[in-house]
Amino acid sequence: MGIGKKVEDALNKQINAEFYSALLYLQMAADFEAKNLTGFANWMEVQYGEENKHAMKLRKYILVRGGKVKLTAMEAPKPSWKSALEAFEDAYAHEKKITGMIHKLLETAKDEKDYATESMLKWFVDEQVEEEAQTLQLLEIIKGMGESKNALYMLDHRLAKRKEGQSGEFKP
Repeated sequence: MGIGKKVEDALNKQINAEFYSALLYLQMAADFEAKNLTGFANWMEVQYGEENKHAMKLRKYILVRGGKVKLTAMEAPKPSWKSALEAFEDAYAHEKKITGMIHKLLETAKDEKDYATESMLKWFVDEQVEEEAQTLQLLEIIKGMGESKNALYMLDHRLAKRKEGQSGEFKP
């Protein structure tokens, strides 16, 4: 059985949201790099790759189910952030928004009795738990640092160690 129009449209909307997420993290990486916070930039670059993988996973799923992928133009993210705190506040808010979109997508699949999509989306539900948790953890650490430049540079050094394929979870 092929994919229904409602589910296909919702999945395409999510693909575009995931590509926007990637663009957001890439912009954050560039901003951190410009501020000589290369560890923060590294963390964001790895996150950029994760978000691209999410979009590609959804893309492939639509194609396997016989649907059509529809990419759309997207708004550019803002070019810079005042601080690491502001960047991670925005990142956390964004991850919560994406989680809401995944939940809405799952509701659509359930309403349409699309059990295959419902099953596939379980991975995304679980992934968003991790995405929110890691972003919130870093946000809380950054809040706790206050204005300490030493703490900022120590965290920057730790974030430089994140590699592609890691869970992304920050372990102090």
